[in-house]
Amino acid sequence: MKNGVIDVHVHLSEYETFGEDAFNFFSSAFPSKEEYVAFCRKHIDPHAFLELMDYNGVDYSVVLAEISPLSTGICTNEAVEKFCRVSPRLIPFCTVNPYMDPKMGKMLEDFILNRGFKGLKLVPSYNYYYPNDHFMYPIYAVAERLGIPVLFHTGTSIYYGTRLKYANPIFFDDVAVDFPDMKIIMAHGGRGCWYNEAMTMARLHKNIYIDVSGLPPKKLLDYFPDMGRFAHKFMFGTDWPSVDVKKNAESIRNLDIPEEAIKKILRENARQLLGLE
Repeated sequence: MKNGVIDVHVHLSEYETFGEDAFNFFSSAFPSKEEYVAFCRKHIDPHAFLELMDYNGVDYSVVLAEISPLSTGICTNEAVEKFCRVSPRLIPFCTVNPYMDPKMGKMLEDFILNRGFKGLKLVPSYNYYYPNDHFMYPIYAVAERLGIPVLFHTGTSIYYGTRLKYANPIFFDDVAVDFPDMKIIMAHGGRGCWYNEAMTMARLHKNIYIDVSGLPPKKLLDYFPDMGRFAHKFMFGTDWPSVDVKKNAESIRNLDIPEEAIKKILRENARQLLGLE
């Protein structure tokens, strides 16, 4: 495919450990928990997942590692690395937990230069730090130097152990000023509390973008009335496996914004940010 969508927010269907709240939420999208488990077991095989991507019209998927033992659970960098090794259509993003990984900058450099990862995923509200805490700055310096995107969780989560205060997009004002060439993606666009703050950050800073994962596509123009005007700042993401990817993409195609804006959101912005041909 050459005209399919790019999904910048995908999880592995099975974690090493998975929080009970996260399991209940993800499985609620299926007729039964048993069907959800069967679906996940099938698609932990990357070849089966690639077939699902074809069915859903997805050209590339960004697959995210996560080390959040206090909330959602653990999906190791090693698991994501192994999964994505099967195809260049699977784009691996590594993660670090600052309280478990004291040499974050060196870790990231190794992940990117030696192990094939293409970006970094961080979850401040699950790991308990503010994005502008200065102890995170060494890893930002490495990300900026290597030219990789950094995807941050923002906004609300229903999972036990989440600390919402760390998820306000306003903290990226400091980060964007101090690291003007670091590519910052705000997952979920400040979901729930801070849509205006997320939009303000994206408008003010050339290096800040929004991924719309975890948001109902039909309501995007309610959350971001200027989405069509600022389409160059938005990217399609789904939070799979909890959603119907094809349905979400189709809903975005039906938004009352120009066709060129829809192309940017579904594909072109991510293609440019990820350096894809």
